[in-house]
Amino acid sequence: MIPVSGYDAPQMDSRWVALALIFVTRTSMGFQFQSIGSVGPLLVADLGLSYAQLGTLIGLYLLPGVVLALPGGLIGQRLGDRRAVVASLALMVVGGLVTAWSDGFAGAAAGRLVSGGGAVLMNILLVKITADWFAGREMATAMAVMLTAWPVGLGLAAATLGGLATATSWRTSLVAAAAMAALGLVVMATVFREAPVRAAPGARAALAAREVGLAISSGVAWGAFNASLVAVIAFGPAMLVARGVSLGQAGFEVSLAIWVTILSVPLGGVLSDRVGRPDVFIVAGTVAAGALLFALPTIPGAALGLLLVGVAIGAPPLTSLLPRALAPERLATGLGVSYTAYYLVMAVVQPLAGWLRDVTGDPATPVRFAAAAMATTIASVVIFRVIERRAAAASPATRP
Repeated sequence: MIPVSGYDAPQMDSRWVALALIFVTRTSMGFQFQSIGSVGPLLVADLGLSYAQLGTLIGLYLLPGVVLALPGGLIGQRLGDRRAVVASLALMVVGGLVTAWSDGFAGAAAGRLVSGGGAVLMNILLVKITADWFAGREMATAMAVMLTAWPVGLGLAAATLGGLATATSWRTSLVAAAAMAALGLVVMATVFREAPVRAAPGARAALAAREVGLAISSGVAWGAFNASLVAVIAFGPAMLVARGVSLGQAGFEVSLAIWVTILSVPLGGVLSDRVGRPDVFIVAGTVAAGALLFALPTIPGAALGLLLVGVAIGAPPLTSLLPRALAPERLATGLGVSYTAYYLVMAVVQPLAGWLRDVTGDPATPVRFAAAAMATTIASVVIFRVIERRAAAASPATRP
């Protein structure tokens, strides 16, 4: 363990206070990510964008994760975790303002890459900081709380930014997203401190070929599942606006699916652990969510359909796949590979959804595409299990 010294931030007496500050800071990532989708119709009309370009702006936010997923921890070691988080939040603020004041696709894309690079790096570092504060104590609870900050940020943005943009302008909404990151920056720079004792950096163990396959397939499964939900959140408001709903109301209805996941995701994990059949939950939840998404454009009450989507999304325990399959000394490296695949899928799906919207001219197409993308989740899980079982059959004594 490494003692931390030299920080002039005020002392915090409780790791739960630290977790609360981490939660507030991490919420800004989901809020800023969703800001483009929440104001999408106004952005398309004002800047003359295609929906493929709109989807690209959404996906660009997570694209830096392809490069940063593996070295993110090393950056924290070199700069200091808290200082690196402050720098990451500064990138989120600067990139958000660049996007807000851009007058075309190129400027907006540059801003999204800058803010997304900061967000991805911040996300990686906050996982490590949380682990430091809760080493040996309530780790699972702390991680669950921290991870919930992402859907909270998405939900807040979906519920509020469309109405704000309608009342003022889409630029105001993007400035508000940058302001959320600025709040996190102030918290981290003036109030937060690192844990008094933090874990020493461990050596990264090399992965065997089958472990790389497990990491990639789990990352693709998790990425496809999340990207499907994000496509609905990003393009759902435009679909509802085409059905005569105001942009503010459309954003609120889409946010319902996110708010439900805050309860359904941890509940799905608990039920899966108790029943002991994770694959059943994965297949059932994915099929149910995909079917609901495909039917959503024709369901008279979209709000009810979105609520049910939120319930179904809670079932698949996809994040537990890799930790159960890899040895502890290889998990850090495996997660780096897995998240590289995850961020790549997340970045690619949104431009595809927007391009299909342009080709068909149908606002419902991206939502139906999201339903089809769910099939990739099931296919990736099948590949994961095949690799796992072949390795276990070849070396039963080393079965994870």
